[in-house]
Amino acid sequence: MPQDAYTLRHIARELDLALSGGKINKIVQPSRDEIDMIVYANGKTHKLVLNTNASFARAILSKAERTAPVTAPNFCMLLRKHLSGATLLSVQQIGFERILAFSFDCLGEFSRANRILYAEIMGKYSNLVLTENGIITGALKISSLQENFKRVLFPGVKYQPPEAQDKVDPQDVSALSKLLSAYCGGDFADFLFNHVSGLAYPTCLQLSELLSFGNGAEKNPQTAAEKIHDFIFSDSISPCVERTDGEAKEFYARKEGEEKYPSVNAAADAFYTDKETRREFSEKKRKLESAVLARRKKEEKKLGLITDREKECESMEKNRIFGELITANIYAIAKGATVLEAVNYYSENAETVKIPLDKTLTPAQNAQKYYKKYNKQKRTLTAIAPQKKETLAELDYLESLLFSIRKAENLLDFSETEEELKEFGLLREENTAKKKQKQILPFRAFSFEGFRIFAGRNNVQNDRLLREAAPDDIWLHTQKYHSSHVLIRTEGKTVPDSVLLFAAEICAFFSDAKIADKVPVDFCERRYVKKPPKSKAGFVIYTDFKTLLVTPQRHLDKEILS
Repeated sequence: MPQDAYTLRHIARELDLALSGGKINKIVQPSRDEIDMIVYANGKTHKLVLNTNASFARAILSKAERTAPVTAPNFCMLLRKHLSGATLLSVQQIGFERILAFSFDCLGEFSRANRILYAEIMGKYSNLVLTENGIITGALKISSLQENFKRVLFPGVKYQPPEAQDKVDPQDVSALSKLLSAYCGGDFADFLFNHVSGLAYPTCLQLSELLSFGNGAEKNPQTAAEKIHDFIFSDSISPCVERTDGEAKEFYARKEGEEKYPSVNAAADAFYTDKETRREFSEKKRKLESAVLARRKKEEKKLGLITDREKECESMEKNRIFGELITANIYAIAKGATVLEAVNYYSENAETVKIPLDKTLTPAQNAQKYYKKYNKQKRTLTAIAPQKKETLAELDYLESLLFSIRKAENLLDFSETEEELKEFGLLREENTAKKKQKQILPFRAFSFEGFRIFAGRNNVQNDRLLREAAPDDIWLHTQKYHSSHVLIRTEGKTVPDSVLLFAAEICAFFSDAKIADKVPVDFCERRYVKKPPKSKAGFVIYTDFKTLLVTPQRHLDKEILS
């Protein structure tokens, strides 16, 4: 549910209760659309998130961690200058609008001022505006008279709230009753959404279900208007988040749902955290995938050029034979001849071949011409052979990177792969003043019949899994497919066939052959798996292996925290 005026009413009350009297300790701007304030109030530290993104506009308390840039943007610096150390006096909703007013008492070394930060939560028109004595000090999104003649948001201009919509205010029961009297049937939720101010469509759906106006449950406009008013302005809440297949679809301030929360803020935070995490996951996946695909395209083009050069050298042996035949028949060639017909004694059938000659050259020079072509093609093949081998290895490695990216299940899964791409030169190193300490991510871990089984999430983890394994641990990998490296910790015990089958099914699931019915999975003791010197992450060679044919299975019920 968007933060409509109905929801913001409850959020404003909760924010006022939690933050009033608090001190502003820190202000950061993690993205161009968001300002985060760290507020110490009532003996606790809170993070106030003010987001103006068109899809995620909100003003809530949040526990989600965000990384701030090293250099603060201009509006963030402005807020730090005027609000750092200030006392947050109150949080109030302006009328029944989607605007919250954060009032601050700002005490400086030589001055004291009352300032108000307006958070306008209005979809694509959302904004943050700082004012002092009604005059705009600064805004996150500035608009001049040339851009918007109706409403100017520029420092030094008097703050004017957005122009009111031509809709009925639900606080006015008589106007609401009059509106309902004009209802002539149809989608009642849509009717409320288009004619009553401050309500999002999900809220209108709730009111429609509550009243069933005009359909038998409630026919009196006055009574219906009073019920709508009482629902909207009641302090009663039952916050919840509705999910579909684990994904948050809506959050509500007052509705019976499966996933309940103690406050509207908590429900909103869970909803938006889920939404933003999924968006960040998609964006990160697209970014990493695009970098790898661009490099793959470059390598495929390179391979195409190598293949073309190989095709150009397909006549190498023919040129050598032609040179040999001309030399063998040199005294039988007439001066100025353009063709030599000779028996090809290099062929099993000893057929006659026609060899083109350059009449301006002597027979010996014609032979040398074919020898030169042969030697040039031979040198070319010798030169491009290692290039082809290197390019094919590069393409195989890029496929393994794509596999890791496409198999990622959350943002953490990308962290090591992103570092790998930076080391490989596919991504630029971020120019940050402080380098983050690399987080060591756990393997996927499973428990089955008393054995612990681990699966790498990416190439880096696959290498680490190999390093940490004991010589008699069982290592598994799909045959001729990219897959996670899987390891069975034997701890000196004999591994039964059922455990081998279980681990092989996991290995097949985390592979390129996931959708296949039967997948060959090789397994051997760790002692027979070697990583060649200077080889890329995830690359190994192995011997003394056996093969199982299995059906891929996730075995999520057996997964544990490693």
